Amino acid sequence: MTSEFISEDDLLTFEGWSKYQGADLATMPPNELTIWKECFEQAKRAHETSPKVGLMKPRRIPGQDQYGVAIRDGSDLWLMLWVRCSRKGEIFIPYPRGDRSVDAHASYHEDGTLHQKSYGHKSLPLQRQPLRTFKGSEHLGMYYGHGKSSGAVCDPNVFDGVVIVEPFILGPVSGSVGIDLVEAGYEKTWSRGVADRYYFGTVHEREMFRRSPRPAVVITTHSQGPLA
Repeated sequence: MTSEFISEDDLLTFEGWSKYQGADLATMPPNELTIWKECFEQAKRAHETSPKVGLMKPRRIPGQDQYGVAIRDGSDLWLMLWVRCSRKGEIFIPYPRGDRSVDAHASYHEDGTLHQKSYGHKSLPLQRQPLRTFKGSEHLGMYYGHGKSSGAVCDPNVFDGVVIVEPFILGPVSGSVGIDLVEAGYEKTWSRGVADRYYFGTVHEREMFRRSPRPAVVITTHSQGPLA
């Protein structure tokens, strides 16, 4: 795989899509090349017919905080994911999808359970510290595979804060978003070196949203080549 940045627009070309797949077109036999072109056309049709999210306006609820991550594309803002902090203190990280039945999100619950969920099924369960006795910090994961293909338009007015990323940082294969929780009062002494051992790339930007007496939400974007 190349470390060159691949955008979603690149994936709409046969050359860019093949590069994303790790194919070497120069040495590919003609019969295989025909099959690859057919696969590309199928992928392109699926992209063109997939449902789009449109304008995202997560409902504002008193006592609830929410923070977005968006890619700037000219005058447009495309929402990649957002962090929703419920009134109970639980953390949810939804990823916009045109097919709402997917309901893809991560969540960190009162008892310390952290897991991923989509199509109603839980996966990758991890046990972290309970939120009622939260101390220090907890890493809530790295999130990859970003772009505007979901069609999720970001409205900054519905969030308490938005991390806006310029082009060529987050893409389908390059770049990532890291989410951390940091205990209130511990923000200034939080060891970024310890947290950054989870990150496989260059820290592009880090924003800390303080929510005292509740833990701060830290959102870190990373620029990098593919993990391969």
